[in-house]
Amino acid sequence: MSQQTIKQQARRAAREIAVQRRKEREERERRVIDLAERVMVAIGERDAAVAETEKRAGKALRELTEREGISLGEAVEWCGEKLTMREATRMRRLGSEPKGADGREPGGERDVEQTADAAAVVGARSGAAVPVRRLDDARGRDRE
Repeated sequence: MSQQTIKQQARRAAREIAVQRRKEREERERRVIDLAERVMVAIGERDAAVAETEKRAGKALRELTEREGISLGEAVEWCGEKLTMREATRMRRLGSEPKGADGREPGGERDVEQTADAAAVVGARSGAAVPVRRLDDARGRDRE
């Protein structure tokens, strides 16, 4: 065999290996993209499910506070240790009715009082003295 034939065969073999490796990389990249898409779809579905269940919980909290007339702090107590006051306030807003003509949520003032009530309840449970401050009006003036 001549030197030229040996070189040609070596170049052809190297090209075939390069083509094969390129195909393998492309196939792997397609698999990775497909799997990444599946992950993102699953995360999106999870987020939508969480949002829907939190909205349902918020509607139930709103019913507890508006229809049954209990404070949000008391509703948190009824729900046990799995629900915090902060989370209840957030979820209650998610389950709220549409905003009023002035752009504010109905019952927004009540949330401030209920948060203060809940702080007092939590403080009483822990034995700590908790200063309770409530907002006097929508402008945010404090009252003791």
